[in-house]
Amino acid sequence: MDHIRNFCIIAHIDHGKSTLADRLLQVTKTVTEREMQDQVLDDMDLERERGITIKSKAIQMEYTYKGQTYILNLIDTPGHVDFSYEVSRSIAACEGALLLVDATQGIQAQTISNLYLALEHDLEIIPVLNKMDLPSAMPEEVKDQIVDLIGCPRSSIIPASGKTGQGVEDILAAIIERIPPPQGDPDAPLQALVFDSVYNSFRGIIAYYRILNGRLRKGDKVLFMSTGKDYVADEVGTLKLQLQPKDEVSAGDVGYIVSGIKNAREVRVGDTITHAEKPCDAPIKGFENVKPMVFAGIYPVDTDDFEELRASLEKLQLNDASLTFEPETSAALGFGFRCGFLGMLHMEIVQERLEREFNMNVITTVPNVSYIAYTRKGEKITVNTPSDMPDPTQLDHIEEPFIKAQIITKPEYIGPIMSLCMDKRGIIKNQSYLTTDRVELIFEMPLAEIVFDFYDKLKSISRGYASFDYHIIDYRESDLVKLDILLNGDQVDALSALIHRSRAYHFGRRMCEKLKELLPRQQFQIAIQAAIGSKVIARETLSALRKDVTAKCYGGDISRKRKLLERQKEGKKRMRQIGTVEVPQQAFLAVLKLNQ
Repeated sequence: MDHIRNFCIIAHIDHGKSTLADRLLQVTKTVTEREMQDQVLDDMDLERERGITIKSKAIQMEYTYKGQTYILNLIDTPGHVDFSYEVSRSIAACEGALLLVDATQGIQAQTISNLYLALEHDLEIIPVLNKMDLPSAMPEEVKDQIVDLIGCPRSSIIPASGKTGQGVEDILAAIIERIPPPQGDPDAPLQALVFDSVYNSFRGIIAYYRILNGRLRKGDKVLFMSTGKDYVADEVGTLKLQLQPKDEVSAGDVGYIVSGIKNAREVRVGDTITHAEKPCDAPIKGFENVKPMVFAGIYPVDTDDFEELRASLEKLQLNDASLTFEPETSAALGFGFRCGFLGMLHMEIVQERLEREFNMNVITTVPNVSYIAYTRKGEKITVNTPSDMPDPTQLDHIEEPFIKAQIITKPEYIGPIMSLCMDKRGIIKNQSYLTTDRVELIFEMPLAEIVFDFYDKLKSISRGYASFDYHIIDYRESDLVKLDILLNGDQVDALSALIHRSRAYHFGRRMCEKLKELLPRQQFQIAIQAAIGSKVIARETLSALRKDVTAKCYGGDISRKRKLLERQKEGKKRMRQIGTVEVPQQAFLAVLKLNQ
């Protein structure tokens, strides 16, 4: 165990984690020249197209240092705030972390939040200054920022470049010298933490784990502690670029297990694997369930695909433990699922993965957050959709989640960023200069306001120079109302929205105008109304298609025409009573885009 080192790489988006990981794999000759390509660990098409890491990847390297061969287990992590759960899982399986900072951009918001995560787990931090080969690099200024942030000696910061390979040997030496070897007893009862799993259509579910104590051999009977089910380990091994089977994996190692599990619900990330005959005393602690922040309905375009969508979501949840879902129905869209995501990018990625990996055509409803409603009887109700909202006569008050947002930017963009946050009902809490040209702004604002387009607007007004990170602080009382859309007095549940009272009138007005454009005209007049409770706040009228019944009368007596018009009037009256308004699919999709 003295020759094992487990470490991860933490950084902000685009600071060069995947490129540095490529160089580490090349220098340690883990990957042959033929297998080598850019972003070698990002094996999903989506990751390559967007240039972002979505999934943590584990890989084992061997490196000879001062005549000794060491085993280095690297876990590459994503940088985007929506995938911070992936980062927390990687950190739980490591003893050390490379803190990567871009020499041209300096410390960003996500760097700081990932660093705090690592410090909470008592990880050894090795600061690395990346992209030193670029002419715009500012090594001295960025070194000052790192020293201020973590208080390390200036000489311990390693200058490097993922592109040219500069400093990679120094990083490997620092990993071996500074990161402590894993602690654990190979002879104790088996105790292994599951930090990821993937679905393989031929072999079932493959679970990835880090062994804290004990040994796992091929053919052992193992027990998954949270589900209480036991299996035989058909194959165990370590994670190279491909799976590498071994007869035994022992304490301190990162490995995989194939045991023919077919049901996705039987493997949970954060679970503890132990021997069925001689189990360990207690499961591994400190692994919390993720709390989704943004909720949206996902419905199959063809309602017959409902069961197929359920199976696809279960397989996707294996690979992405932060996705949660439960069945729901909608009068307009039929059967579907209410899904919980960590943010808007996460939602977009899940939708795209469903379409690419499982060939599912899906419709996503308006994303919203989870509110808490209190009734006059003192009951507490969690409101995930507008239809969960209690009747306004029964409602005492409603609370919405607030976040603490940390924005790091250049001084010239402070004004526009402040006005953006104020528009989104934000309250400024703190403003401090990290350096002469770096300002940190701390805001408290409602989560619902950043769900749609906040991140895009922030990037455009700051020309890409602002970095953003947030975490939930608490629920606060807020003046929220349920806005209903009525067509001829009938409520359309899929178009309802929960919105702050100050925005309700403007939003209702736009909603009615948009529906007037999109709804097909009928033989009778349609009233499109936006209402809060019983009070109508906006209305548009879609006029009737009028058939000219008097066209066949040329000349003749007026009474013939009047008779025909009277009969038409009677028919329209009857039609208005029994006629229903069908909302076409594109009307739903267009209204969903209104919020953005």
